[in-house]
Amino acid sequence: MRRFLPKSLLGQMLLSVALALLVAQGISAFLQYRAAEQRREMIAANSLAFQLVTEPRFDFRRVDRPGRTNRAGWQRLRVQKASQSPLLSGESREPEREEQLRSILLTQGVEPAELVVLTRQVSADDYVMRQLEGQERATWGKGRMVVAGMRRNGESGWTVARWAMGERDPRQLGWLIGQTLLLYVLLVGGLAWLLRRITRPIAALTRRVERFAGNRELDGQLEPSGPDDTRRLIAAHNAMEARIAALLDEKDVMLGAIGHDLKTPLAALRVRIESVDDPAERAKMAATIDEITRSLDDILSLARVGRPSDPLERTDLSALLAGVVEEYEDMGQPVELAATQRLALPLRATWLRRALRNLIENAVRYGGKARVSLVSEGRNAVIRIEDDGPGIAEGEIAAMMEPFARGEASRNRETGGAGLGLTLARAIAEQHGGGVTLKNRTSGQGLIAELRLPLD
Repeated sequence: MRRFLPKSLLGQMLLSVALALLVAQGISAFLQYRAAEQRREMIAANSLAFQLVTEPRFDFRRVDRPGRTNRAGWQRLRVQKASQSPLLSGESREPEREEQLRSILLTQGVEPAELVVLTRQVSADDYVMRQLEGQERATWGKGRMVVAGMRRNGESGWTVARWAMGERDPRQLGWLIGQTLLLYVLLVGGLAWLLRRITRPIAALTRRVERFAGNRELDGQLEPSGPDDTRRLIAAHNAMEARIAALLDEKDVMLGAIGHDLKTPLAALRVRIESVDDPAERAKMAATIDEITRSLDDILSLARVGRPSDPLERTDLSALLAGVVEEYEDMGQPVELAATQRLALPLRATWLRRALRNLIENAVRYGGKARVSLVSEGRNAVIRIEDDGPGIAEGEIAAMMEPFARGEASRNRETGGAGLGLTLARAIAEQHGGGVTLKNRTSGQGLIAELRLPLD
């Protein structure tokens, strides 16, 4: 059901107003219909009371508009004097109408000893059908009428009056439909114009936020437009973007300087340790320098991942994955390529290779081996890296994605490095609109790392 509902603010507001108007018009139509019925009942009751009290005698043979069912025609019928109640076998009395008619008669000073009110088909009334002839009988005989019989105190006979219940005016339904359409055009149209004026700059601001989240560039900032609140929101967002961009530029300059200032003495130190005579000591020093260099590279890469300089290029993901696995196979690492699907999507291949290497290295380091597969699930490409290690406690999985978090306390590269691999892989996946998740294998020991990328 929810998928059929509009997703935009404009659509949801218009749908809400349309439904509210529909309910309101339904209630209004019911109340108007009820009021019309009450008026018809009151007219019928008053007319019957008039006939019962005054007992008018009209000339039936005077025809004003032959062939048309109207109240004037019925008034040409004489009020009937009968020896018994007008209630026939199989007919039912109507207490509500009786009570209403009784109250009107009492206000006129007439207190009936007995009062009977019922509804009857005209064609079932012998008195009326005897009075009607020819075309009038065929026309009026199709309707219904209210029959009221009254016996006064001290009298044995009954006075019987009749009132035709005219057909409902078909124009009433048309008037209600026209009123509804007019309200829809005026209210929904006016609200649509107002909401569009409000939501258009908000929609543009949303697109601008999405673009800025992707490239962090100030080009294409919006001009404030719309209502005053929206203008202020856009202006505040532009100022926030400028401040964020300035902070990112300062960060890049600072990290560039740190990288230059640290890598230069590290390179010089790498040269100087060649003069160390003890090979074992020299190897330890070289490994330490390499560890510092790799950690520095991870930190700088994590800082730069949010502002990539290389464009997206359509790439065969299965071929890229096979290339990365082949690198490890050439080095004799226990990495194998499982089932894959041929999927092509826009990627930054260099960055994605870095993310895959980090995930595969973690699997080999902690799980002893890595099995890599590629499948399509819905609108996502899913790369799975499985290992046979001990896994991770469920309560610690979320923390493992944070910077410098590791499964054990040491910082030795042989047991895990600085703890930036998963964080960097997740950042690269998010740069492509995807993400990285970890979960323990359901069958046996081991961990599954999933890197998801959108196919669209």
